[in-house]
Amino acid sequence: VCCPAPEVNGDDKVQPHELKEGPVTERTCTDVIFIPIFVLAQVVFIIVTIIGMADGDPAKLYKPRDYRGAYCGVDSNWNNGPVTTNMPKLTYTMNVTSMADIIMKQTLCSSYASSIMTGYLLTTQQDKDEYLCDCCLSPCAQCDGALNLGGDLSISDLSSVITGKMTELTDPTAAANLFSPGGNNGDAFSTSGFWESITKYVNQVCLPQCQMSVTNATVGERSYVYEPSPDSVYHRYWRKLIDAPDTTTNIGPIKSTISSAFTFRALPESDCPYNESLCVPMPGMTLKEVSSGSDYCTFEVAAEVVAAVGDAAAQVFESMGFNAIGEAAGESFGKWAGDFQASLDTFIIVSVLSFAVGLAFLVLLRFFIGVCVWIAVACTIVFFFFAGFFTFVLSGQCEGVGLLDTSKQVSVAIVVAGTTAVSDAISGEDVPSEALTGIGKDYRGRQQYTRLGKKCAVWETQTRMSMYRAGNYPELSPDSTTKNFCRNPYNETDTLKAKTIWCVTTDPDVSWEECIPIGVIQPECKKGYAISSQTGRDALYYSSFVIWILGGIWIIIVLLMTNRIRLAIALNKVAADFVSTNPTVLLIPIAQAVVAILWCVIWCFGASFLLSQVPDGYTPKEAYATYQEAYGTVSNCAFWETGSECTEIAGQCNNKWPTGSVWRDDDCDADPITGVMKCWRCAPPRYIFDARFAISFFVYLWNNAFNMALGQMLIAMCVSLWFFAKDKTSEFVVKRGVVTIFRYHVGTVAFGSFVVAVVQFIRYLMYYFEQQAKAQKNRVMVLVLKALQCCIWCFEKCLKFLNKNAYIQTALHGTNFCTSAKKAFHLILRNALRFGTMAVLGSVVHAIGFFSIVSGTGCIGYLLMRAMHPNTSPFVPLIVMLAVAYIVARLYMNVFHLAVDTCLQCFLAVEEMGEGADFVPEVLRNFVSENERRIQSKD
Repeated sequence: VCCPAPEVNGDDKVQPHELKEGPVTERTCTDVIFIPIFVLAQVVFIIVTIIGMADGDPAKLYKPRDYRGAYCGVDSNWNNGPVTTNMPKLTYTMNVTSMADIIMKQTLCSSYASSIMTGYLLTTQQDKDEYLCDCCLSPCAQCDGALNLGGDLSISDLSSVITGKMTELTDPTAAANLFSPGGNNGDAFSTSGFWESITKYVNQVCLPQCQMSVTNATVGERSYVYEPSPDSVYHRYWRKLIDAPDTTTNIGPIKSTISSAFTFRALPESDCPYNESLCVPMPGMTLKEVSSGSDYCTFEVAAEVVAAVGDAAAQVFESMGFNAIGEAAGESFGKWAGDFQASLDTFIIVSVLSFAVGLAFLVLLRFFIGVCVWIAVACTIVFFFFAGFFTFVLSGQCEGVGLLDTSKQVSVAIVVAGTTAVSDAISGEDVPSEALTGIGKDYRGRQQYTRLGKKCAVWETQTRMSMYRAGNYPELSPDSTTKNFCRNPYNETDTLKAKTIWCVTTDPDVSWEECIPIGVIQPECKKGYAISSQTGRDALYYSSFVIWILGGIWIIIVLLMTNRIRLAIALNKVAADFVSTNPTVLLIPIAQAVVAILWCVIWCFGASFLLSQVPDGYTPKEAYATYQEAYGTVSNCAFWETGSECTEIAGQCNNKWPTGSVWRDDDCDADPITGVMKCWRCAPPRYIFDARFAISFFVYLWNNAFNMALGQMLIAMCVSLWFFAKDKTSEFVVKRGVVTIFRYHVGTVAFGSFVVAVVQFIRYLMYYFEQQAKAQKNRVMVLVLKALQCCIWCFEKCLKFLNKNAYIQTALHGTNFCTSAKKAFHLILRNALRFGTMAVLGSVVHAIGFFSIVSGTGCIGYLLMRAMHPNTSPFVPLIVMLAVAYIVARLYMNVFHLAVDTCLQCFLAVEEMGEGADFVPEVLRNFVSENERRIQSKD
């Protein structure tokens, strides 16, 4: 029974002969206590999941929900919601309130209605003034002008106009006129603005089918007589007209119109389990499933409507996406699926070949990794140079001048200044001044290149601008040693003068061009700078020197760390040799991936029951008077801005996370004291997070970390056995490694993964608190929690790095997790530069590996597609092949990366032992021999 703890050497360094025969063979079980704890966690997870399955309903996570948050196709809904057992489709009906709103206002605010309201029905002056203001019939603070309602109505035409408009809403046969500019409603429902905001004019409801209509044969048909919402300012005026005595002067026509024209036919309750107002079919729209068998419906304009409104309107409908998007998406998806199915044989071949490409890459990596690394180092140096150069150029770029032209100008100025300085130093001659004042008439310098590097022609022999001779301009006289130097020759009587020095060029395409005095790298921009801010230009200017200094430091580091880079290259070659000679080690990450997928599926299945259990009291059931009270307020201020305008108030419906939604109820509640109508209600979220989910989620994190840690330790064990083996071609290390880890170190894997899971859980808990603070509109706490998450994330990365190296120590020495972590920590401190070099080099090799494997597989796939299926589009099959290649590259490079880390620790162990030249891989023997000689010289 392997229970006793192993004996641990007090010195963290590897002792002589300690690992000469390879990883420690006399092992004992490590961190055994964590095995039953790990098993207990799985038992708790199973119990929590089983309990959750008794009450949860995963369908609530994906089933459609109507406008009020009620689920479609369920027996009961929260807060006595509608029974939708046989109503699985989420479809659309007419939002009567929105569609009839403008017609209602035209009726209520007409001169005919106004005469009745102010003359008979409203008895106090305050009520009359409120009516006139609400209808904007008289100037008041809440109106910008009279309402545009489609014209005024008198007693003679109100009935015919309103009836004609409402008929297009209530009679399905008149729907074509509803969406036509020539209909009774004009362009109220025929513009693109209406279609862009179409969701405003429909209700999302649960019905048996997407398309439902009311016909004369419909059994149980209901009717709905429209009236404004109880919380609308127009509701009381509307009710006064309806409830007015028949003896009221002129009341008959308007009462008759309201009772007849504003009556809608509604679906029976057996087909639509809502109030009549929500069951009025939308005229002129055909509703259908988003895809075959889907419970979600979408709408398109009916054929008769398109025929009635003409091609122009049809094009608008297409641009809004009611027809083209759905059909095109369906056709494209079908074609893509067909292309992939047709090329399935090629896909299988390429998937197999991708493993061969990865293996070939690792074999070839031994030969070209050194070249790649030194090229990458050189590219980094070049990057620093050009980054600093372009930053410097940008700091002096003139307005209207391109960056490339400015770069060329600066390059020419630097080169000319440099070559001139060297020439002057060699010749020892007196150097004339390059001073330039004004527009350069007094310039006597020796610049002979233009701004953009064009060679200047000799003034006395050039023929392109022959008027510029010494006889005409004293500045060009021979005693001024002009030769081909830049000048600004002009006479005071000349009307045309250059603004600075220039010269005639030898370029046949450019007759003349301005010059810059030698030594001036960034001339002043007369017309302003591309970056107008002086502070911004200064920041770029000094940043360029910082970048160059960093580049210089990088060069020094590379020179000082040449041996370490050589060692890193050699270790990468060793790791590539290991993977290529032991390809069965790739089964480990493949098995990890399979286990991870299975575990993820199992956990998601169990978690869905826990997530869907939203408690009855989680969301308030009472109604609220305003949308702001229910939903809260939102500001557009940045996180650093303050002030009253940036204050946000949490709503009653979404003051905790996960947040619910807000919906408007047509059956409003009246406050018993104030009489204020409360029409806004809350809908619960689809899911919540409680203590049971927290337990399940922690086990999920622990199992994920355990799976990853187990793979790391298995690979580390295999690499360690191979590294110390004398015959590296015949040693079958994978089986031995797997047996050793599962026999002795599962407890260590559980311990290390537990620590990672705890840190990850705390980070996710901080995210949960951040979302709670965000729901409560606490901006300060949101920022604090974001900062905490960032710190925890950094700590998690460091912890994972330490754990990985601790697992390698366990594989080598058979020690428990804490001892291995201590050893790994001290080892990293002692060899910080080597670990840093490996980290940087590892990133380069990773990038090369991913690119090589993915691109190589892609090329093979394309060639095979062209050869085997020349008439099939290769686009979608190639995308799938590249996805498979990425997964394969990830498998190879993860194993390779861990093999490199393990080889580094094995080499350090050999180095500390002071021996091992007889068994280390060949590419490392020179390093080991040098170390042995160094130790012998000390002795």
